[in-house]
Amino acid sequence: MSTGKFGDYGGQYVPEALMPAVEELTDAYERYVLENEDGFMEDFRERLRDFGGRPTPLQRADNLSERYGYDVYLKREDLVHGGAHKLNNALGQVLLAKYMGKERIIAETGAGQHGTATAMACAYLDMPCEIYMGRTDVNRQRPNVYRMRIHDAEVNPVDIGSGTLKEAINETMRDWATNVEDTHYVIGSVVGPHPFPEMVREFQSVISEETREQAQEKLGGLPEAVVACAGGGSNTMGAFHHFVEDEEVDLYAVEAGGSSLTVDAEEGYAPHSASLSTGTEGVLHGARTKLLQTEEGQIVESHSVSAGLDYAGVGPELSYLVDEGRVTPANVGDDEALRAFHRLSRTEGIIPALESSHAVAYLEDLESEGPVVVNVSGRGDKDLDTVIEESEKRGIEEAPDMEVYL
Repeated sequence: MSTGKFGDYGGQYVPEALMPAVEELTDAYERYVLENEDGFMEDFRERLRDFGGRPTPLQRADNLSERYGYDVYLKREDLVHGGAHKLNNALGQVLLAKYMGKERIIAETGAGQHGTATAMACAYLDMPCEIYMGRTDVNRQRPNVYRMRIHDAEVNPVDIGSGTLKEAINETMRDWATNVEDTHYVIGSVVGPHPFPEMVREFQSVISEETREQAQEKLGGLPEAVVACAGGGSNTMGAFHHFVEDEEVDLYAVEAGGSSLTVDAEEGYAPHSASLSTGTEGVLHGARTKLLQTEEGQIVESHSVSAGLDYAGVGPELSYLVDEGRVTPANVGDDEALRAFHRLSRTEGIIPALESSHAVAYLEDLESEGPVVVNVSGRGDKDLDTVIEESEKRGIEEAPDMEVYL
């Protein structure tokens, strides 16, 4: 039986009103996911294959390989149904909720990919769905809002605070506390109280399970390194999990470096989202982890050009693995991520999510003899409006010149 602790991190820091729901979910997770009661995991994997489109390819990036002088392979999570790794977890949790007899699903979303994946899974499994999304993210991710509505999910804009992921999680937790008997909260990352960090990692670990098998088939062995972007950390832990025991495989978690790795305590603002690189230990959304906070313990507003990385904390297991020296934290700035977005699009014909672009950008700094696997956690269709606006504003030379068409 899991304790929900990763060294000093993790735990269940939740209001008393939520403890019955957390305990019920913990019991269901252990019975259905860990012990495979009623053949739950076979059901999940079959649906992930038939509905989700797994397995995803491990593709050699020929032009990037030539650029960097070592073999670069892309784990194509952008090809999962819906366009991102988020369906792996959303489908698992909505299915688990049905096994538990729940009648309603709620979820939070930042970039909108988790909200979209949850809405898709609910439509597929015939479950009512409500999504909470910060107003800032609603405005910058309107295509995903429309996609959620297409799947008949209600989208509730959150106007308090910075109107991003942190506030959306707060509102979703308030809803859950009020409706614990019939509602399941599908947390979108490896954050929150136990069992969420471990459960989400279990559902996402299909990424590294496939990657490990594909690498041995294609490469004749394991890669030298695995690189993944890190916000809350669901694609990160998914890409890392089955390599953690392989000490010869370097693991790099690439965070959003924004414009500067500083914290303005007076304004309560950090122009980045690099919790692993610069955060300190504290409690956020039900778990002890690394987070961005002032010396007085006030959580600050984070920033990233990528909505999905714009979060003031990170999963507790990632925090533990960084402290243990098993995972190396890195960070990439907004401009570098935008350049990588255009670079991958131009050289490999793949439009990555801005989140994934941070991982791709890190190849510019990574010294390796290869092969290196980069997890392309999602596709970038949702980010085109942001990329057009930000590339023009920042003068990103790699961006195509569109003035001739105006």
